[in-house]
Amino acid sequence: MNTTALIMIDMEQMYLQQDLRDRYGWPAIWEFDRVLSSCVELAQAAREAGIPVIYTRQVEREDGADTMPVYRRLKDKAKSEFGETQDMSPSGEASQIIDVIAPKPGDIVIEKLRWDAFFNTPLDNILRNLGATRIIIAGLQTNVCVETTARSGLMRNYEVGIAEDAVSTDGKSLHFAALEAMKVLYAEVLPWKDLIDTEQEWNHGISTPHYGRIDNDR
Repeated sequence: MNTTALIMIDMEQMYLQQDLRDRYGWPAIWEFDRVLSSCVELAQAAREAGIPVIYTRQVEREDGADTMPVYRRLKDKAKSEFGETQDMSPSGEASQIIDVIAPKPGDIVIEKLRWDAFFNTPLDNILRNLGATRIIIAGLQTNVCVETTARSGLMRNYEVGIAEDAVSTDGKSLHFAALEAMKVLYAEVLPWKDLIDTEQEWNHGISTPHYGRIDNDR
């Protein structure tokens, strides 16, 4: 029985709407095109290996009643200054998964309201029903939804792997800082091709000296 699942975090159209993201003060995603291509390759390789592919979508009600307060303030500010903001409602353009990485038949899609893909979603139940004990996390953003979901998965006793070449965020320094932080927690942070082998033991984190501590004096 396959015990690995892939969680593809928030590969949504909102990241293609940089003009609207600029109004929130959010830079473009670092190396977005390369990371998107890696995510496409990873998702297809997972399917071919019989690994379930689970997508998440960040959504919110049209009236903003379930939006985090700080985001509500940002959206209100953007709307008052520019008259337009990203539509993250379930039917809105911004919350739709990017066409090139869109789910295939048999893939699972869940909607989430917060950075943690486990929080108030069926993700944990789905993984346990699938018999998954190991999760590979890819997508956006490294220091936000990817890292928060990784920490939540570790607390639920999953083995967690981060596909370091299939995640990114709005800044190179934030990206690498988040990867180093997750290494300290003993998440397996490796290129996706090294994580996709379901027979491979994940022990890099506990066998590599100074894992996640690259800035420490040695």
